[in-house]
Parts: sequence; structure tokens; C-alpha cells
Amino acid sequence: MTIQLGTRQQWLEARLDLLEEEKALTRQSDALAMKRQQLPRVRIDKEYRFDTEAGNVSLKDLFGGRSQLLVYHFMFGPDYTAGCPSCSSIADGFNGFFVHLENHDVAFTAISRAPLAKLLAFRQRMDWSFPWASSSSGSDFNSDFSVWFTPEQQRQGGIEYNYRREPPAPEQSASEPLAGRTVQEWQLRGTEGPVAQIAAMTETDVATYTRDRPGVSAFELADGAVYHSYSSYARGLDGLWGMYQWLDRAPKGRNEQGVWWRHHDRYGKE
Repeated sequence: MTIQLGTRQQWLEARLDLLEEEKALTRQSDALAMKRQQLPRVRIDKEYRFDTEAGNVSLKDLFGGRSQLLVYHFMFGPDYTAGCPSCSSIADGFNGFFVHLENHDVAFTAISRAPLAKLLAFRQRMDWSFPWASSSSGSDFNSDFSVWFTPEQQRQGGIEYNYRREPPAPEQSASEPLAGRTVQEWQLRGTEGPVAQIAAMTETDVATYTRDRPGVSAFELADGAVYHSYSSYARGLDGLWGMYQWLDRAPKGRNEQGVWWRHHDRYGKE
């Protein structure tokens, strides 16, 4: 990007023009937030169970006496050796503010498919403290909320993620298992094929890594019943990824050339 030079007065005039657009975007964001709150609720009748530090609990138990629950669908499958580095970067942000949510009638937890012991060990490595629940004990929660898919769904084009159906992942040959080198990929600006590099940070292949997906879901507890109110996936999580909100205000913006982020304890070690 070419740097444009100008006087302080020219900068101020351009900044005031931009400010009007920023205000318009803020007002639009406020209106969208209101529409999220007005979405119809769907009653949750299935009994979901989770392994937590407090034992095996229900979805209702995760509210902890509050009327609202926010869930971050953290990509950490049973075969991962570490949490998804992208989800981990997002978690670096919410690890600091989840306590504020909990003191404003909003419970918060991350939920992943890996066993609880593996989740807690990684949480300790990352020096986090947010609640983390495992859905590994036979729960349909991840599949029901479209953040986990089977190998068969990958091969047959049965994945519906972010409210869209993905094409089948190609196989290496008719006689060999899914190669997992190419899938419907989440693209970064200015780059192609980042998923294999990210998968390697969890010591999995692309197919295994992408059977789990990121997302956020919101629930409400009313008259003893749990209701689903909202879910968002993929780039819908962009606003929750704190580092990007800062980079969007930096002189060079996101300035991405491939996958540059790491688990925060790996910078300078690779």
C-alpha cells in the first residue's frame, strides 16, 4: 500500500469524513445486535451431557444460575495434540473478559470434543482460566450445532457449515482413505491453502483437523427450559477475534501473507 502524504489539515478533513462512515457502521452494528436478540428461540429438548471440572453436567447446569449462556465451539478434536491456534488466539482474548460476562448474568464456557484431561492440560499450558467443557462422552452437541462432522460426511458432501453445504472432499484414490490435502478452505486475504499449515500445529492432517469447526452459540434459560437463540461460524467470528480488531486500526491493517499467528507460547520458537 502506497503511503499518502498530506498536511495536518488534510488529515483532519479525511479523518472527519471517515468518522461519519464509522458512525454509520456503529449504528448499523447496533441495529444488527437488536435483530440478533429478536431471533425466535428454539427449545432444546435433547439432554446434552458434558464433562467439566465440577463433574458430568447438563447444558442447563452450564448456566450456573444465570439466565444466559454463551458457548465458544473451540476446535480441539480427540486426535489434536494442541488446540486450534486460531481458536487459541480468540481464547487469548475472552480469557480476560469472561469474568465480566459472568457478573452480568451471562455464563460462558468453551466446549470441545477432546477429553477433559487433555483440554485442562492445554489450558494450563496456555495459562488460561475460562471454563472448558468436554463433549467427548457420547454427546451429540457438536454435531447438532454444526461444528463436528464425520469422515463419511466429508467424503459424501454432507457437511453443512456456516449455513452452506460444502462439496465432497476429494479422495486420493478409490481404494485409499481420504487424503485430506484439499478441502473447502477458509481463505485468508492474500493467501491460498492455509489450512494444512494450521492443521500441522495440532499435529493432524487437513481431513482430521477440519472435521471440527469453530463457532459461537447463545442460549437462554426461561421457566426451567433452555432455548437456543443464536449461532455464528467462520467469518461470523471475526468480530470476536480481538487481535484483528486492533490490526484493523494499525497503519498497515491486517497485512497478511499466509498464516503468521501461532500459539502464544510458540512465538520465537519456530
